[in-house]
Amino acid sequence: MANTPRAADGHIAGELRDRVAANSQLVLCAVVGVLFVIGIATASLADGSLFGVAVLLVVLGGVAALAVPWSLLPPYVVAVIPVVDIGAVALMRISDPSAAFGLLWVFPAMWLSTFGRVGFAVAAIGIPSLYWTILSAGSSTSGTYAVVLLPVVVVAVSAASFWAARRYDAQRNLLDRQMVRVSAAHREALRQEQLVSEVLDTVDFGVIRLSENGEVVLENDALIRFGHIPGFLHAESATGDVLDDTFAPLAPAQHPLVRLRRRESFDDVVLWFTLVNRTRRAFAFSGRHLTDHNGVSAGAVLIARDVTAERDAQRVRDDLVASISHELRTPLTSILGYLELALDGGGLSDGARRQVDTAFRNSERLLGIVTDILSASSRSGASIDTRLRPRALDIAEIVRSAVAGLDPVAEARFVRIRVEQAGWAEAYVDAARIRQVVDNLLANAIKFNRDGGTVTASTSTDGIHTVIRVADTGIGMTPESTARVFERFFRATPSVPGNGLGLSITRDIVAAHGGTISVDSVAGEGTVFSVVLPATRDVYERDVEAVDAVPQPALRRENAS
Repeated sequence: MANTPRAADGHIAGELRDRVAANSQLVLCAVVGVLFVIGIATASLADGSLFGVAVLLVVLGGVAALAVPWSLLPPYVVAVIPVVDIGAVALMRISDPSAAFGLLWVFPAMWLSTFGRVGFAVAAIGIPSLYWTILSAGSSTSGTYAVVLLPVVVVAVSAASFWAARRYDAQRNLLDRQMVRVSAAHREALRQEQLVSEVLDTVDFGVIRLSENGEVVLENDALIRFGHIPGFLHAESATGDVLDDTFAPLAPAQHPLVRLRRRESFDDVVLWFTLVNRTRRAFAFSGRHLTDHNGVSAGAVLIARDVTAERDAQRVRDDLVASISHELRTPLTSILGYLELALDGGGLSDGARRQVDTAFRNSERLLGIVTDILSASSRSGASIDTRLRPRALDIAEIVRSAVAGLDPVAEARFVRIRVEQAGWAEAYVDAARIRQVVDNLLANAIKFNRDGGTVTASTSTDGIHTVIRVADTGIGMTPESTARVFERFFRATPSVPGNGLGLSITRDIVAAHGGTISVDSVAGEGTVFSVVLPATRDVYERDVEAVDAVPQPALRRENAS
C-alpha cells in the first residue's frame, strides 16, 4: 500500500507537518531569545524569574519541534506546541505588563489557525479571553485601545491565517486530483504507445515516421525483416542499386524519403532494390504528410510493401499469355489460309460455301481475340504488327454499322439499342480499330444490361474533337470497380463471362489515336462511356505527339497518304 496515491499523500503531509512545526517554533524561539538577551543586558526585566520560565517553555517547544517525529503522530498532536506558546507569552506579559509582550501571541495564533476551525476558535477566542483575564487580575490600568487593539489584531491575524490555510488546502487537493489524472493519462499513453509499437512491429509492411524537420523518428521491425534496403535504416546500409519500375536507375532526388522531405505525397511508387545479399526485391511506397489538431504540419509517414511476389506473378502471367498467344497464332494463320483458298477455288456448293465462310469469319474473330490477348501482354508488345491507318471518316456510320451487327445479340436479351446523332461527325481515325472500340463498348452495354433495358449510342463533334457516347440502363458499377475498370484482367462482375481484356484494349486503341476514354457509373442505375477522338488530321497529329512519351505496346501508327 505504500505505493498507492493515498499513502504517498499521507507521507507528504507528514513531512510537511515536520517542516511547519520546526519553522514556526524556531521563529518564535529566535524572537524570544533576542528579547531575553536584551532584557539581561539592560537589566530591564521586572520579574526575571517568571520571564525565564516563559523562555524555557518556548525553548522546550523548539526542541520538541525538532526532535519529535510529528509525521508518525496524529495531525492534531502538534497543536500542543502553540498552546504551550500561548501560556509562555502569558507569563511574559505577567512578568512585565508594560513591555507589550502580548504581541507575541500573533505567532501561536497564526499557527493554531492552520489547524482548521477548532484551531481558529482557540486562537480567536482563547487568546483574547486570556488577555482580558490577565488585565482584570493585574494591578496596572490600561486604556480602551490597549484593551481592544491586541484582541482585534489577534483575531484578524487568525482569520487571515485560517483562510490562507483553507485556500492552500483547496489548491493542494486540486493539484493532487490533477496529478492523479495526469498520472493516469501518462500510464494510458505509455500503454497505447506500447500497443501501437507492438502492432507496427507485427505487420508485414514497413512504417517510417519523419519529424517536421525531416528526421527519421520511427522505423518498425518490418524494415529489418525486409533486409538492408538502400537508403533506409542505418547509413552504412545505404548502398546498392535502386531502379524504378522500368528498371532504369533511380535519380537520387526521386528517392521516397527525399520526396517526403520535399513535402510531396505519392501512392504505390514501385522501386527495385538490390539488397546486400545481391537479391533484387520490389517495394511499393506510399507517402503522406501529417497535420496536428491545429492544422499545423506534424511530419510525414512512409509505408513500404514488399511486392516482389506480385510483380513476379505478373511477369509469369504475361509470359504465359504471350507464349500461348504466339502458339495459337501459327495454326490459326494456317487455318485461315486454307479456308481462304477453299473459298477462292471452285467446286463448292452454295451450302458448303456458306459453311466454309462461317468458319473463315469465326477463325478471323478467334485470331483477333488471340491478337488482343497478345496485345495485352506488357512483355510482348514489340512482336505485334498491328498498324493504325487513320483517315477522315464519319464516326456516325461506324456506330450505325456496329449497332446493326449487334442487333441480334440485343434482341436475344430484349435490349433496345437507340442511335442518336447530330448529323455528320467526322473523325481522323483507323476505321477497323475504332470499330473494335465501338463493338467492345456496345457488347459490354448489352452484356451488363437488364433484360428489357436500353442502350443509347450517340455521336457529336465540335470540329476539333468527336465524341462517341455509349450509355446503358444496366447494373452499373461501384466507385471502386469504376476506378479499376480499365485494368487488364479486371472483371467488375465475375459471374458474367469475359476475360477482362476488352476495356483495357479499348483504352489502348483510343490512346493510340491521341484520344481519351472516360466512364461514369452508378451501381444499380447504369454506365456511360465517353470516347473523345481527333476530328481532323492536324488535331490527330497534335494529340498523338502529346502522348508519344507514353508507350503504346500493342499499336503502331501509320498515317495514310
